[in-house]
Amino acid sequence: MKTNITEASGKLGVLIVGMGGAVSTTLITGVLSVRKGLAKPIGSITQMASIQMQDGKEHLIKDIVPIADLKDVIFGGWDIFEDNAYDAAMYAEVLKEKDLNKVKDELIEIKPMPAVFDHNFAKRLNGTYIKKADTRWNLVELLRQDIRKFKEENGCDRLVVLWAASTEIYIPLAEEHKTLESLEKAMKDNRTDIIAPSMCYAYAALSEGAPFVMGAPNLCVDIPAMWELSAKKQVPIAGKDFKSGQTLMKTVLAPMFKTRMLGVSGWFSTNILGNRDGEVLDQPENFKTKEVSKLSVIDNILEPEKYPELYGNVYHKVRINYYPPRKDNKEAWDNIDIFGWMGYPMEIKVNFLCRDSILAAPIALDLVLFSDLALRAGMYGIQTWLSFFCKSPMHDNDHEPVHDLFQQWRIVKQAIREMAGEKESDYLD
Repeated sequence: MKTNITEASGKLGVLIVGMGGAVSTTLITGVLSVRKGLAKPIGSITQMASIQMQDGKEHLIKDIVPIADLKDVIFGGWDIFEDNAYDAAMYAEVLKEKDLNKVKDELIEIKPMPAVFDHNFAKRLNGTYIKKADTRWNLVELLRQDIRKFKEENGCDRLVVLWAASTEIYIPLAEEHKTLESLEKAMKDNRTDIIAPSMCYAYAALSEGAPFVMGAPNLCVDIPAMWELSAKKQVPIAGKDFKSGQTLMKTVLAPMFKTRMLGVSGWFSTNILGNRDGEVLDQPENFKTKEVSKLSVIDNILEPEKYPELYGNVYHKVRINYYPPRKDNKEAWDNIDIFGWMGYPMEIKVNFLCRDSILAAPIALDLVLFSDLALRAGMYGIQTWLSFFCKSPMHDNDHEPVHDLFQQWRIVKQAIREMAGEKESDYLD
């Protein structure tokens, strides 16, 4: 890491894929409200968290490293529906109308650009506001034009592109994903079976020098070809899949079991969710992508190969059920069968009634602001220090991801300290 970080001067453009979605409109409305003094940025690490430094004092992160000021953020993006941010937020029904109306004039002015969309990757959605081109490569070119135009028209000094759109169908790593040359050829050959729409956005963003944040469990930038492009352009990538609800709880509880050497025989997780994300995940091919993301957590934390007597036979099942009446208010149930002294069984039940977008919005904000910070610090490639925010942290083929929330938080703090010029801390943290 470099410690000579460029100051966060000028405007930061935040281009969101899925600009009219529940998470996006909640994020945008929240930022507009916070900078007007109408709300507090609760849940945002960049805005509210402090860490101890070597002077023995606690300092706000935004006072330690130059985080972009919320007043300098300008929102835009793409969506498959033409609604402005206000109308889209009203449709999402996450926030109350009285709160939306306080920033209504600004929300109305935030309008999406037509999106790159392929119905085969999200069969429950029928986009009406989409780009047309004969190849994936030419769609990338249209996105690059959008990025340049937005930056110029809004006088932005820097940009970050955030994927907050739906989970795409599961696609395995293909040979065409392994090198930049083969990826570009597949785009030009219009290999729609292996080049997802999200890859078009990621390629366009990185090519234009904008960090790309993957907020869903899509394969997308989690491939060697994108790592190669990221290194070539010296631009950060971060992701994947916002760690907001049930998986957040798992990354807290599982470390507790292992720390206390308590055994786990089974972990059954189910969710009901009624927003557009829930509708998309009701399709088996899309749920498969989410399932892979959610299932990876337990094994990584519990290390069954190291503790076979405790975790060698864990039955782990995850379900998501579309239930329209709940809309964005997700309910997650976990049944955990554990065992203790002399093998005697016990049970833990967790019922988390959460607001999906309320939890995800500050995560999205922090990933955007930290990615911009990383760019100005000369950091590029996979930002493993941002795994704290992600269900399925990206990692290269030579490393294993860290899932334990508390280990992840220590990594974030150490990254901040290193950027500020401090060495490894010599105190318990």
